Amino acid sequence: MDTLEPPIRALLVEDDERLARFTREYLEEHGVSITHAADGEAGLREGRRGGHDVIILDLLLPRRSGLEVCQALREGSDVPVLMVTARAEEADRVLGLEMGADDYLIKPFSSRELLARIRAMVRRARGQVTSGPRVLRVGPLVLHTGSLRATLGGRELTLTAYEFTLLRVLAERRGRVLTREQLLDLAKGAAEEAFDRSIDVRISRLRQKLEADPKRPRLLKTVRGAGYVLADDEVDP
Repeated sequence: MDTLEPPIRALLVEDDERLARFTREYLEEHGVSITHAADGEAGLREGRRGGHDVIILDLLLPRRSGLEVCQALREGSDVPVLMVTARAEEADRVLGLEMGADDYLIKPFSSRELLARIRAMVRRARGQVTSGPRVLRVGPLVLHTGSLRATLGGRELTLTAYEFTLLRVLAERRGRVLTREQLLDLAKGAAEEAFDRSIDVRISRLRQKLEADPKRPRLLKTVRGAGYVLADDEVDP
């Protein structure tokens, strides 16, 4: 059995008992400890209990939908969430990201791909995807790449692992306009299915956390027709 150190603890929220059983067996064979919840209410209860490195969350669940569970969890947790669904439409994926999901996997999927995505998400959340601890400063924004901590004017920011990665990519290239395609490529450590609007959603979520007025951003700016840029001049928090 091949394992990662430390082992991964995952919460699987899936109402299809057969799929849940096969998924659990495969992941546990590869060193992932699984807690299973068969409906949205149970999944939310387990998720709020904590102790998980990643949550694998089906979109269509009895008692409470995956979107509702994800949104509720995001009120008090930044644990990586991988949303799983049979719906392939971009609008559904965008909605999942807006509710706080970090990655999206379309059914049917291979067990190997699921495992690869889980490992990538957990590595990033544990701060294992950078070459070494660094501190990046852009005006009042400070990023600690080793611990995945971010502060703005001394105030701690609550970011998901993907949000931190995206912000790090922008901070490393402060003052430089990056297209959606460049951001998708540079922040692809999650091995997630990439599509242009996912970047727009994530930028919008970051602005809610970074800007005093997200509709008039001073730090994370849009260059119309070109892309996004993190301002390299001094900006008051």
